[in-house]
Amino acid sequence: MQGSDDSGPAPEVEISEPKTVATGIPAVVSSITRTVRRMGPLDPVRTLLRLNQPDGFDCPGCAWPEPPPGDRSRAEFCESGAKAVAEEATHARADRSFFAGHSVDDLRARSDHWLGEAGRLTEPMLKAPGATHFEPIGWSGALDLIVEHLHRLSSPDEAIFYTSGRTSNEAAFLYQLLARCFGTNNLPDCSNMCHEPTSVALKDSLGIGKGSVRLSDLYEADVIIVAGQNPGTNHPRMLTALERAKRNGARIIAVNPLPEAGLLRFRNPQTVRGLAGPGTRLADLHLPIRLGTDQALFQLWNHWRVRDAEDARTPLDDAFIADHTSGFPTYREHALSVDPHALLAATGLDPGLVTEAYEMVRDAGRVIVCWAMGITQHRNATETIAEIVNLALLGGHIGRTGAGLCPVRGHSNVQGDRTMGIWEKAVPQFLDALEAEFGVTLPREDGHDTVSSVRAIDEGRASVFIGLGGNFLRAVPDTDLTERAFRRVDLMANISTKLNRSHLVPEGASLILPTLGRTDRDGDHLVTVEDSMGMVHASRGTLDPPSPATRSEVAIVAGLGERLLGREHPVPWARLACDYAAVRDHIERTIDGFERFNERVRAPGGFELPHPPRDRRAFPTSDGRAHFVVTAYAPQDLGTGHHLVLQTLRSHDQYNTTIYGHDDRYRGIKGDRHVLMVNPADIERLGFRDGDVIDIVTALDGPERRAAGYRLVAYPTPVGSAAAYYPETNVLIPLDHHGPDARTPASKFVPIRIEARQGAPRPQPTRSSNPFPRSDNP
Repeated sequence: MQGSDDSGPAPEVEISEPKTVATGIPAVVSSITRTVRRMGPLDPVRTLLRLNQPDGFDCPGCAWPEPPPGDRSRAEFCESGAKAVAEEATHARADRSFFAGHSVDDLRARSDHWLGEAGRLTEPMLKAPGATHFEPIGWSGALDLIVEHLHRLSSPDEAIFYTSGRTSNEAAFLYQLLARCFGTNNLPDCSNMCHEPTSVALKDSLGIGKGSVRLSDLYEADVIIVAGQNPGTNHPRMLTALERAKRNGARIIAVNPLPEAGLLRFRNPQTVRGLAGPGTRLADLHLPIRLGTDQALFQLWNHWRVRDAEDARTPLDDAFIADHTSGFPTYREHALSVDPHALLAATGLDPGLVTEAYEMVRDAGRVIVCWAMGITQHRNATETIAEIVNLALLGGHIGRTGAGLCPVRGHSNVQGDRTMGIWEKAVPQFLDALEAEFGVTLPREDGHDTVSSVRAIDEGRASVFIGLGGNFLRAVPDTDLTERAFRRVDLMANISTKLNRSHLVPEGASLILPTLGRTDRDGDHLVTVEDSMGMVHASRGTLDPPSPATRSEVAIVAGLGERLLGREHPVPWARLACDYAAVRDHIERTIDGFERFNERVRAPGGFELPHPPRDRRAFPTSDGRAHFVVTAYAPQDLGTGHHLVLQTLRSHDQYNTTIYGHDDRYRGIKGDRHVLMVNPADIERLGFRDGDVIDIVTALDGPERRAAGYRLVAYPTPVGSAAAYYPETNVLIPLDHHGPDARTPASKFVPIRIEARQGAPRPQPTRSSNPFPRSDNP
C-alpha cells in the first residue's frame, strides 16, 4: 500500500505543539469557512440554525443527544456537525458529465478526499463488467438489475445487505424486512465494527445492550470517567455537557493514551468566557494508560473497592447488591484473589495517579462511566466493559440519578438501526412479531456479520452486496484482502449521497443509487432517529435535493422490495414507499417502546424509549437481576517480532471514513495524514530519528501487511504505544484480529514493527514549536 493516495512526492508535514484547549474561536472560524466554501453564503444560515432543533433535522454526524427543547442553544451544533452538514450540502455535483470525464481507473487513482470533493450524486450510475466508465442507467433499469442478480442466486444467503448508521429508523426497518423476506439474515452493520462489544457485555450484565443514563444525569454526577474517548474531535457537543457538569461540582477523570485537547480545557464558543476568556478546565486527572490495559485498571479499582469494604473503610452499596444483583459472592472471591501489583504494572500508570483517581470514584455517591471505541476495539473489549459494569454495580450506580453507564455511539442513528432490527442475529421474539404483523415466513438462522461477510465474498459463498449508506471498503479492516474479495462480486449496489472508494473496486457490475441526505427536504415527509441515550425524535431536511432524480432511502428500499418480491407480496411495499407514517405504524406494532409512535414523535424533542435498569432497577436477564461477571485479565502475548503497539484513530478533520482535509489542528499535525506518532524514547530506542520515512509492518502471523512511506512524528504517546490515522492504516489490521465474541476489529491494539524506507531521504518535519504539551496535569 502506498503512503499517499495521490501520485507525486509526499507533502511536507508541519508539526506544531499539540493543543491543550478545544474549540473556541478557531472552531467558529473553521465552521464558517468550510460551510460557506461548500454551500455558499446563504445555505449555511438556512441549515445550521435548523440543525438539531425540534422542527429541524438531526445532525448527520454523531449520536450525542440534544438537550430538551427549552434548554437548547439557538446554535445547537459543533464544528464537527458543521463539517458534516457542509460535506452533505455541498453545491458540487458528481453528475453524468463528471463520470464521463473520469474513467474508473482515473477515479481509483484518486485520494478519498478528492473523491469526496466531487460532490453529491445526481442519478443512478452503472459501471458494467469490463466497462471503463460509469454511465447513467435510470431508476427502473437500476432496480431491475438488482432484482435480476438476486433472483440468479442459488440461495438468498449469497447476498449481503449492509447498513451504515446514517440510515433513518424507517429505512432501516424496511431494509431488514426486505432482506429477511428475501430469505436471509445477512445484515452486517457498522455496529459490528464499533460498539458490538458494548451490546454484548451490557446484554450479559444488565439484560439490555444500551447505556443507562440520560443527558441530565451528567449534570448531577459527582465523578465522570471518560475512557477511550476523544469527545473534542468525535463528539464535540459532549464538551458542553461536561462543562455544565463541571460547574455543578463534578470531577472528571480522563483515561486515554493520548492527551487530547477536548478533555483538557474547553472554550465554549457560545459563551463570552469561551470566546474571550480562559474557558473551562475539564479533566481533573489524565491517566495516559498503556494500550490494551483498561481491563486491568478497572479490575484493579474493583479489587481495591472490595478490599476496602472488607476492611470496613468504605462500604459497598450492600442493599443494591442484595436486592438487584446476582453472582456477587463469586465475584467478591475473585476480586480479592487478583494481584493488584501486576494489574497496576500492566497499565504503565503512575501509582499515585491511579490511587488518586480511585479515591475520587470510591468516595463519590454518583459515578458515570463514558466510553467509546478506545474501549471497544480490543480483543478483550467485552471483558473490559464487564469490569466497568462491575464497578457500577459495586457502588449501586445503576438506576440512580446522576449515575450510570454511558457508551457514546458514533454515527447518528447506529443505535436506532439496531433497535429497528438491523442485526445478523435471528432473534426469535422479533421474528415472531414480524411474521404475525405481515403474514410472512422469515429465516431463523443467524446471518453474516461484517467479518464473515468479507470471508463469504472472498471465498465465493456470496456474490451480491447491497450497501445502505457508508463506505464499507474503507470502514472494514484488512484493506487488501477486502479489495481482493470485492473485486470478485457479480454486483455491488450502493445507496449513497457521495462517491466513495467502495463504488470503484468491483470488476463486476457496480451500481450507485443516489439518495437524499439528512439535510435534504423529502417532500412533506419526516423520518426519525434514536440517539445514544435512547431518545427518538423527528428529522426534517430543509434544502432542495441535489437533483430531481435523487430518491429517499425509504423510497429506494420499498421500491426494491416491490420489484423483488412482487406486488402481491404481503408487505405493502408500494404504499410504504410513500407513506412513512404507515411504516411507523408497523414499527409500533412490532417493537417494544414505540406505542403511539406517530403521535409522540411529533412532540418537540420526541420521546424516550424504556430502559428497565435505568427506569426502575429492573433487569431483563434470565433471573431478573444484574449480573456480576468474573473476568481474568492476562497481558496479551506479543511475541518477539514487534516494536510497538498501534492504535488507529481519527484526525480532527475527518468523520469516520470521510476525510475533510489533511490537517489535525488539535494534535498539531498539518499537511499529511501518513504519519506515525511515537514516543521520542521509543524512536531513540529503535534507532530512528524524528522525521524519518518508514514503513509500518504488522507483527502478527499471516501474510505481510505493510503501510509504506509514513513519517515518524515524536509525540507524547505512552512508551511502547504508537498512533496513526484510519482508514489509511486499516491495511495493517488482519480481518480475524478481533475479540472471540463480539468480533469487532481490534484496531486499538495492533502489534507492529517499523522499518526504514529503503532509499528514502531523511526529511525533518517542519516544526514550529516544541511538539509536547506541558507536563503538568491540566
